[in-house]
Amino acid sequence: MTIQIQQNDEQHQNLSIVIGKKILEVQDLHVTFQTYGGEVHAVRGVTFDLHEGETLAIVGESGCGKSVTSNAIMGLISQPPGKISNGRIFFKGKDLTKLDKKAARKIQGVDISMIFQDPMTALNPTLTIGEQLTDGLRTHRSISKAEADKKAIEMLNLVGISNPRERLKQYPHQFSGGMRQRIVIAIALICDPILLIADEPTTALDVTIQAQILELFEEIQIKTGVSIILITHDLGVVAKIADRIAVMYAGKIIEIGTKREIFYTPTHPYTKGLLNSVPRLDLAEEELEPIEGTPPDLFAPPKGCAFAARCPYVMEVCDYVQPGTTYLTTSHYTDCWLQDERAKGLFND
Repeated sequence: MTIQIQQNDEQHQNLSIVIGKKILEVQDLHVTFQTYGGEVHAVRGVTFDLHEGETLAIVGESGCGKSVTSNAIMGLISQPPGKISNGRIFFKGKDLTKLDKKAARKIQGVDISMIFQDPMTALNPTLTIGEQLTDGLRTHRSISKAEADKKAIEMLNLVGISNPRERLKQYPHQFSGGMRQRIVIAIALICDPILLIADEPTTALDVTIQAQILELFEEIQIKTGVSIILITHDLGVVAKIADRIAVMYAGKIIEIGTKREIFYTPTHPYTKGLLNSVPRLDLAEEELEPIEGTPPDLFAPPKGCAFAARCPYVMEVCDYVQPGTTYLTTSHYTDCWLQDERAKGLFND
């Protein structure tokens, strides 16, 4: 998908609900996995927050820790081999890392829901759509089958599926990929979550269907007020619906800011590299610039900046000392030595 950022965001602002109080705080999150090759440091000190009615996009290359971070919030890190080795996750004031399984189940999957990758395999081919829609609802709510079916019909209407009463009786193979993704979204929303995590929700879909699903996310957020964490590597998706963007690399968030700040005034060389490596409609004559090299081995993370080996602006300090956080505005900050006061004038492009 190509990127198109409108200079005037007034239309989006008029449609967006007002962002409210903070509902999620992730503090210094570390997630490791024990493997035959050693311990993998998949997430290394991730910190961010999310507000009511906000869409936060977490972007980065495959393997940078995006999905592991979302799985940690959902309580899906299985021990062994994985574990949250440090950090805290607060949801509406409750630390999810301290809850027992019974208490966690009342939040994760109900107040917090998740849309997983690939709608073609996300649904059970042996169960009807109605059975799959109402299973979670009847598990977590004390309601009758008739009440659950009524709620399922409402959800299918919400996600734009016609003839919902008849569709409840059908099986996944009777739906297209785009329709299956709408059903997966309906399943995630049926318990009226406060937070929706969407992990690469448009990856397996063609461009036309991607656009429809993104518009659906916007409509759902306006109607329900749900907060969204969008996990993606596709900056075209980010340009469409995100309010803020967190850029991840090698298990760390290396830059975070509003959509306008990240697209128009990026500061970290990796963020700039991501933006230069995808097509943009407003820069049609520009050649794409790939990011040379590969991410570091997270069996033995580098002592300094993880991007140093690929960075065209690397300094000696980058190889040996991890950069601190530089706050550029109240909403925009980055972890990069080039933004340190002592490096002023070295990074002017």
